Amino acid sequence: MIDVSELFGSMVFNERVMRERLAKDVFKALQKTIRTGKPISSDVADEVATAMKDWAIEKGATHYTHWFQPMTGVTAEKHDSFIQPVDGGAVIMKFSGKQLIKGEPDASSFPSGGLRSTFEARGYTAWDPTSYAFVKDSVLYIPTAFISYSGQVLDKKTPLLRSMDALSKAAKRVLKLFGKTPDSVTPSVGPEQEYFLIPRELYKKRPDLIITGRTLFGAKPPKGQELDDHYFGSIKTRVLRYMEDLDTELWKLGVNAKTRHNEVAPAQHELAPIYSTVNIATDHNQLTMAIMKQVAEKHDLVCLLHEKPFAGVNGSGKHNNWSISTGDGENLLEPGKDLKNNLQFMVFLTAVIKAVDEHQDLLRLSVASAGNDHRLGANEAPPAIISMFLGDEITDLLETLASGKEYSNRVGNRLSTGVQSVPEIYEDTTDRNRTSPFAFTGNKFEFRSLGSALNIACPNIMINAAVADVLNGFADELEKAKPAEFKAAALALIKREYIAHKRIVFNGDNYSDAWVEEAKSRGLLNLKSTPEALSYYDLPKNVELFDRLKIYTDEEVHARKDILLENYCKVINIEAGTMSELVLKQILPAAVKFSTMLADNITKLTALHAEATMQTQMLTTVCELIQNAYAAVQRLADAQAAVKAAVGLQAEADISYAQVVAVMQELREYCDRLETITPKDLWPFPSYSDLLLYI
Repeated sequence: MIDVSELFGSMVFNERVMRERLAKDVFKALQKTIRTGKPISSDVADEVATAMKDWAIEKGATHYTHWFQPMTGVTAEKHDSFIQPVDGGAVIMKFSGKQLIKGEPDASSFPSGGLRSTFEARGYTAWDPTSYAFVKDSVLYIPTAFISYSGQVLDKKTPLLRSMDALSKAAKRVLKLFGKTPDSVTPSVGPEQEYFLIPRELYKKRPDLIITGRTLFGAKPPKGQELDDHYFGSIKTRVLRYMEDLDTELWKLGVNAKTRHNEVAPAQHELAPIYSTVNIATDHNQLTMAIMKQVAEKHDLVCLLHEKPFAGVNGSGKHNNWSISTGDGENLLEPGKDLKNNLQFMVFLTAVIKAVDEHQDLLRLSVASAGNDHRLGANEAPPAIISMFLGDEITDLLETLASGKEYSNRVGNRLSTGVQSVPEIYEDTTDRNRTSPFAFTGNKFEFRSLGSALNIACPNIMINAAVADVLNGFADELEKAKPAEFKAAALALIKREYIAHKRIVFNGDNYSDAWVEEAKSRGLLNLKSTPEALSYYDLPKNVELFDRLKIYTDEEVHARKDILLENYCKVINIEAGTMSELVLKQILPAAVKFSTMLADNITKLTALHAEATMQTQMLTTVCELIQNAYAAVQRLADAQAAVKAAVGLQAEADISYAQVVAVMQELREYCDRLETITPKDLWPFPSYSDLLLYI
């Protein structure tokens, strides 16, 4: 039996290890850097590097790497050994503070959005001491930020750290008005991770899955998720063995893997961690996705993290549970038992409401991707319209402040099963609305629009920045109030801002058609596609926000927009090219072979004067589908050519969505129809039933 308490963090250079291996003064200096961001001295860095190297070697490490998160959407690493030559042809194992603090990888092939020229291709990785180093696969991994030769941001971690600093400073200003002076205020996140598991032997027979991460074709199986029997159902033995190994590997690396269960779709599952600071949570989520795929290989499985790997069943999301807490553990989004008189909570809550309303566009574009376009708006994910769920109790209080009516002081109703031996419970008045993109769930907000493959840094940068900016505005106003007038001033601010931004609050069914119309009447954005969402990135108000908070420069905002647009166009082009190739080389040949078989059968039956009506009708259908599919392939090529002829990345992305994606969907319909009537032994790919139901 595994001793989890002994296993947990055993491969992490964490605070416990630091305390054991570092001199007291070095340990204190490093902890101060972690808590306050104070720069570390070269002497301290050397001591930490030596201790880190010795510990890593004991864990079997021979190399180290500066582990960073470029704008590719995945992590990057370059391994260097600890060896250093000495006289006599021998080597010693050495690692200096300079090597720990800064690395110099070639940055020429990472996306930059035009931020650096070819002759300035070098980039720098800088140690992030707030995220623990760890050993994996005989390598010491050191979490780092990544910047260009000229100091511009090339990664996702650097702006995330900046946004955390901005939020901390703004929140401390507001807390000071309540007589509190914490060292720091930190956003925390618990990202739930959904994923699919399929047999590796079948995965190898699906070129579309291998190349694009999703099935470009696939007829709906006779049984999908209609019976709701997979959700929270009994976990199959093979999957459970995978989950057990996954937990073990994650626990070694200090990842707080807490919950595991079956999700709604067949072959879909979820892992949820305990909350940690957003910086560490981001690193851990990237690590979790990598380990998920790695462990799957050991079980002859493949872990799919695409947002919509299978049409017709639920896609996979990543719920971003966000809250803010002081360094001494006070959750600033905790309503407390006396909600009506918790003025501090109401100020911070109002700040989030205003932030989400004013920056709907940033939240929406932060989750935009080619894959997530297939998921958002379907009945397993929130719509593209950003709104907030607050629950009855909090909404009642805010409405009371806005209207002057009497507060109902609503509490949860007593719930009973009717079984004497089962205790009564009370409903939660802030229980989550599963259809809401941004729902208050007790002491945090759950941002549910993230796709499963997404790096959570970008959504949290946007939330941190939006809330920080609003809190600074609140502080500017409330700092002018005299102490005796502070409560009245705060209540007046809450009332004014709630009335101004209550349009963003919706506690109903976000899936309904009526909500789409109501949201439009409220003036809320409905950015249905990635190109449309990204067009808002560099609006003046957004550029000014990032500049004001020192998160991005104007140049960096435009670069990020270009990187994301270019990525979108490339993904769509790869999918379209893969689709055309599979249709021409595998699907149509199989269908033609079937049509030939039918024609031969009709000829023989006719010669015998036998009835061939069914075969003739089927042959007509197959031939029509073949012709339609072939014509769609030609139109798809024309659409791809139109993209290449477009001027500017925004135009390319718009055409990719409006023309290429539309033709791809039409082509898929013809091919999926062919799959339903072509004999299984002729069809070139494993079916959805094979992939989803026979693990």
